[in-house]
Amino acid sequence: MKTNFYRLCMILAACTLIVTNCAPQPPAPKLPAVPTFPQQSSPTEQIPVTQPNEAATSPTATASNESLNVPSNAPHVDVLDVTHLPLGDGKISSAPQKGYVYSCQTQFNGRGASGATPWINSDGTWDMTKKVSVEGSVNWPHNFTTSVQGNKRVFTTNDLPDHATGVFPISLADYAHHFDQNPNSIKAQSITFSVPANPTVAALPTCVGGEVGIMLSGVLLFSAFDAEGRDAVAHEVQDQCDGHPQESGYYHYHGLSSCLKDNATGQSALLGYAFDGFGIYGPYGADGKELTDADLDECHGITSEVEWDGKQVMMYHYVATREFPYVVGCFRGAPSVMALTAPNGGGGPQQGGGQQQQNGGQPGGQAGQPPQAAIEACANLNQNVSCSFKAPNGTINGVCQMPPQTQQLVCVPQNRAP
Repeated sequence: MKTNFYRLCMILAACTLIVTNCAPQPPAPKLPAVPTFPQQSSPTEQIPVTQPNEAATSPTATASNESLNVPSNAPHVDVLDVTHLPLGDGKISSAPQKGYVYSCQTQFNGRGASGATPWINSDGTWDMTKKVSVEGSVNWPHNFTTSVQGNKRVFTTNDLPDHATGVFPISLADYAHHFDQNPNSIKAQSITFSVPANPTVAALPTCVGGEVGIMLSGVLLFSAFDAEGRDAVAHEVQDQCDGHPQESGYYHYHGLSSCLKDNATGQSALLGYAFDGFGIYGPYGADGKELTDADLDECHGITSEVEWDGKQVMMYHYVATREFPYVVGCFRGAPSVMALTAPNGGGGPQQGGGQQQQNGGQPGGQAGQPPQAAIEACANLNQNVSCSFKAPNGTINGVCQMPPQTQQLVCVPQNRAP
């Protein structure tokens, strides 16, 4: 009897357990949703963050290699019709103007190339493909150094290029003699000067003299004009490297030399320096496209990313193009020098290439040369603007004017004729 009772109790307990487990259960309480966050990128796969590019608005802003784009390998694309390049004859302006030269010199009375020029078209253009070159291949004892010393970039050159030149004076047997009778010989020079190592944009652009800078071949770069105020690249006959000598034997270019080594793709390389310290680069932008006057400012420059002293930086620079004014239309910075080539302070026209310049490259100058302080006083000013400079006898007040036979503004003391 006890056994049956215990068996009945066990059966009832099992049934109770089954009923309890099979009954509907109340719903589980809802928990707060777990927030999801983007996974942190690994050090080698960082998520780029778009921020305003402050460097793009500053002509002298710089950036490290890591923060700027790697130079592109875009192929170079030419856009100019070199059979109809507009002539720059008479494109002299009294203020910065795109496609013109803001020239300190307003009157040109020298001699340039003479003779017929069959590559000059009747519509005011010229054909680069038809222009002749001076014959010959002469090698020279090239000597050129550049170094950064403090806040200055110092150049020393004998003005003899690292490439071959044509034979000068131009021989009677040379076909080029029909169009340009340049009687000058190339001679070694002794030139030392400095420019700012880290140039800055001045409040106002400065007019240019007959010379505007130096190229990495060690050769001086002259402005776009010849001694008659014409387009020197179009009218004068240069050699295969686009250079020729002036009357004192200074070999020089007026525009882009085909013998300066540029990058094969993408952004053009640094080819030289203007007298205000800013770099001169070749004619192609980062996308490989050829730049023209329409892409550049009144001084023939632009602010973009370039290689500068071994780093990729965003900064202002000049562009050497195949379109007038070719390299420098005015100085965006304050030029440290204005001219280096004229003996004894200048005077008289050059023959066969380039304008007569006043030697303003060295402090104190030579005979007839205004004090360097008087030149620097007008570096960022316009003509007829008041100026002052320190002299041994005290401060001298004057007006920025252009003395006869010079091509740069000088602070002329008041009540004294220029």
